[in-house]
Amino acid sequence: MRTYEVIERIDAFCDAVPRRRARACEHGPLVLFIPTGPGWPYYARPRHGARPRITAADIRAVRARQRELIIPESFEWIEQTAPEMAAAASEAGLDVQPHPLMVLSALSGVPAAPALPAGVTVRAVAPEDPELDRIWAVPAVAFGHPGTATGEAGPAERDKIAADHDGGTIEMLRERLRSGHSVLAAAFGPDGPLAAGSCQAVDGIAEITGVGVLPSSRRQGLGAAITALLARDALDRGVHTVFLSASDDVVARVYARTGFREIGTAMIAEPSAG
Repeated sequence: MRTYEVIERIDAFCDAVPRRRARACEHGPLVLFIPTGPGWPYYARPRHGARPRITAADIRAVRARQRELIIPESFEWIEQTAPEMAAAASEAGLDVQPHPLMVLSALSGVPAAPALPAGVTVRAVAPEDPELDRIWAVPAVAFGHPGTATGEAGPAERDKIAADHDGGTIEMLRERLRSGHSVLAAAFGPDGPLAAGSCQAVDGIAEITGVGVLPSSRRQGLGAAITALLARDALDRGVHTVFLSASDDVVARVYARTGFREIGTAMIAEPSAG
């Protein structure tokens, strides 16, 4: 399959997945996904397929609607399918960030599991796992939840966030695991979950997302181990395309060692943190 055909299929996946638990509202060439229940809010993105050219005015109109709904002013897309979007988003006042879009190479086959530190195990997480709240808290620490963005944040910070968890979000996560819409994996040490990530599949396409490691447990191969487990699980379930977005080129090199290759650029536009 040619690279652009793979990108087109991934683009269709990115349009289909939010429709499972969000209402899709078209705004000209863009579509805004409005949450219909608890959990993480989705983004706005270019309409899949034929559409008018995207302008800064289109993005400003969607941003205004996002503010009315009190949801994040977030946009995501693939650069190769909407090359005009980055300039329009910048003109509309958003900070645009590119991320390597990577797909598991057919030549690499099933990813091998890297060696793990002594006392650490990696496994898929069952819907009724009693550690689910602490597993859910790991990415929040890994990706800079307020109060945990610096230093060697670890189990104490994870448990603090877990103690304040939203019961509706955890129940939503349990339901997604029960339904098979998502697969969750985590690495566990003597102090509980140290890393976590998830995978979701639609029509033979699977995306690995949210692979995060507690800062105090990084550089031990835990993220790579979770990525390999999720990829193997997806392939075992008949998925033919496994993809992910790396946060930067350094992380992309880690995924490359697991068998992924870069095929495009995933774009995210949000208001500047400043």
